[in-house]
Amino acid sequence: MKRRVLHILFWSVLSAAFIGPGTVTTAASAGAGFGYTLIWALIFSTAACFILQEASARITQVTGLSLGQTMQKLYSKSRAGNAFKWLVLVSIISGCAAFEAGNILGAVAGITLVLDDAYTPLIVLAIGFVAGALLWNGSVPQIATFLGIIVAIMGVCFVVTAISIPHKLMPIFSGAFKPQVPPGAEILVLGLIGTTVVPYNIFLGSGLKHTQTLSEMKLSLLIAIGLGGFVSVAILLTGTAIAGTFTFEALAAALTDQLGGWARWLLAIGLFGAGISSALTAALAAAITAGSLLGKPGTTHWTEKSVRFRSVWISVLLIGLIFGLKQLQPVPVIIIAQALNGIILPLIAVLLFLLMNNKKVLPPSAQNGKLYNLVMAGVVYLSVLIGLTNVFRAVSRVAGFELMNQNRIIYLSILMFAVLIIPVLKTIIFKNRTSV
Repeated sequence: MKRRVLHILFWSVLSAAFIGPGTVTTAASAGAGFGYTLIWALIFSTAACFILQEASARITQVTGLSLGQTMQKLYSKSRAGNAFKWLVLVSIISGCAAFEAGNILGAVAGITLVLDDAYTPLIVLAIGFVAGALLWNGSVPQIATFLGIIVAIMGVCFVVTAISIPHKLMPIFSGAFKPQVPPGAEILVLGLIGTTVVPYNIFLGSGLKHTQTLSEMKLSLLIAIGLGGFVSVAILLTGTAIAGTFTFEALAAALTDQLGGWARWLLAIGLFGAGISSALTAALAAAITAGSLLGKPGTTHWTEKSVRFRSVWISVLLIGLIFGLKQLQPVPVIIIAQALNGIILPLIAVLLFLLMNNKKVLPPSAQNGKLYNLVMAGVVYLSVLIGLTNVFRAVSRVAGFELMNQNRIIYLSILMFAVLIIPVLKTIIFKNRTSV
């Protein structure tokens, strides 16, 4: 039993990564704006997260190589492969840096909910010091277990708060199992999925070293991510307390009016936990991704205590601290970070789909079956749709006008999915022919 709990705590680092201030913002906004209607989107995004994370972790478990090392092995000799490697590296590190700012500011927002006269720069520096000390002195397994404990505390805070608010069960079940997208909720649905299926998380999960068997890894990963999804739903339920536009303060005020002052403290602890845990994972994921894509198996240049590994997470943490000291508002920074990571999500999803059916990577017994391929194809298409939507949203904000409406983006995503899926179909067809 103790071994199982430790395994779940270990993989909860992935839940810690996607339950950040971005998830709190998006899920609570969904609850405030549309009630229980969008619960299904969180359930679906949690399942999609597990599909991609399991695929990435399975490659590492079976081959002993992380996702980045597998990419190097297969594609490093081609110009296109090297270009893709650097595109992934630059996008993920820059995305992690942007997320870091939002994570730190989110943690600060949690503290200021209960300490109005707190000196924000001092809080930012304190968060940076704690995160830096943990990353400098702790090993990856130790940090993963620590983050699992934070996620558990954070989860309890949000779940207790959500349960304390009066709810009607039938609308909750309807929102969970009857997918619908009300007018005006299209972008928010994609946001709920995009804040859960995070590209850097895929490399983080692949780079975590452990001694679990394949079956232990799958079960522990399923439970850890499932619990993360459950917490996200609790955050959405908490957001239904708001009557109007979402802000952290508006949510705290609504909870205080309904439940009393203790609810503000629970929200503050949950928000702080979301921020500090994601601040650690964003910096750690950037370093693990860099080591995965640039390091060679058997060398010591990218070990946890190496100068290169530490220089990456220190850079990401420092960028977040600079934004925090300038006291930029959390919500805009979080949205920008989500857009940056949306650029490479489709490419990574397609790559994983290809690797899961490649006999040069996995033996037949570890490859995807027909049903799993069908499910993964749906996740890949969704990744394409989210990626395109985030790109056009970001560009439209810079341009000052809408470049393409959502319907046209859907048509374009179908076309792009059809093009990207061709190499995967060739691999699957060839695999089936050779197995006959």
